[in-house]
Amino acid sequence: MSLTQQDIDFIKTNMPVWLAEQSLGKPTAVYEIELRERMVRVEEELKHQRELMRQGFEQMDKRFEAMQANMDKRFEQVERRFEQMDKRFDEMIRRHDRHFLWLIAFITTVGGLVIAAGKLW
Repeated sequence: MSLTQQDIDFIKTNMPVWLAEQSLGKPTAVYEIELRERMVRVEEELKHQRELMRQGFEQMDKRFEAMQANMDKRFEQVERRFEQMDKRFDEMIRRHDRHFLWLIAFITTVGGLVIAAGKLW
């Protein structure tokens, strides 16, 4: 069955109406306006999401900087403790050296006395 010119004209005339009915029963202009409004809302939401992400990254940076500062303080404390331990070890070595010298002097003196006493006998 072929279409007549009258059929084609009828289809051309009614096609926009049928398409509008298929798109939720609203005229094309109304549907287009709703689509644009939706697009604007989606764009605004995306902008809001970008802002939230930017704020989140800034907070992460601040937390990282705070953690870094805290770690620096702890390393400084550890460094001071090592310096104190170095001083303690240096003092212990000096005391040890003095005791060692005193012991050598004592042994030398006692040994000298023993030798001198041996000569006296």
